Amino acid sequence: MSSQLSHLSPEVKASLPQHIAIIMDGNGRWAKQRHLPRIEGHRQGAESARTIIKSAGELGIKYLTLYAFSVENWNRPKDEVDALMKYLIHYLKNETPELNKSNVRLEAIGQIWRLPENVQEQLKKARATLAKNNGLTLVLALSYGSRTEIVDAVRGIAADVKAGKLDPADINEQVVSQHLYTRSFPDPDLLIRTSGEMRVSNFLLWQISYAEFVITPTLWPDFRKPQLHAALEEYAKRHRRFGGV
Repeated sequence: MSSQLSHLSPEVKASLPQHIAIIMDGNGRWAKQRHLPRIEGHRQGAESARTIIKSAGELGIKYLTLYAFSVENWNRPKDEVDALMKYLIHYLKNETPELNKSNVRLEAIGQIWRLPENVQEQLKKARATLAKNNGLTLVLALSYGSRTEIVDAVRGIAADVKAGKLDPADINEQVVSQHLYTRSFPDPDLLIRTSGEMRVSNFLLWQISYAEFVITPTLWPDFRKPQLHAALEEYAKRHRRFGGV
């Protein structure tokens, strides 16, 4: 951790976010700019993910959520989706030993049941291997959509009311939060979006209510340690008022 922290200002060291969420955008554009297949952009994007996971752990960040595959991504060409699923299996299988060595715990949020069975099985194995670790918690958003998550939460709350477990008068923000996929994690402090796009793309809509946003023009395959440090420097300049003064 010391080598990582030595590159940061005292202000940043004193105000590191507990939870960083990242919309990893720009893999396709990165590949197109280089006249390469889109899957090559995803491969290089995985290298960025590897670097950022390692860096976040070394900095002492407790939670890192990566928007890896959205519910909308199922609408992409089948060959691209199939390639992404194969690459996800490859990544989980090959990276788990390194994640274990780095004391990383793995969680996943989203409609996991929609993933191919072999992906689900590999994800289950990786989570089990890393379950006892207590360093960085890496949360992969897979087949994830925030509106779908909120709909699922409403259904869960309605079922509790129907079963007599919950009085409608007792429904509050905490009850809603406890029915979300992210019930076990704190809300993100910092949301980073790469590639310069100014939208949240159906990602953690409830949870980012008071997150600080850092938008960088850097495409995700080029987002590495210096860009992460720059985002943390920007975050340290913010005064988080949470609606106060």
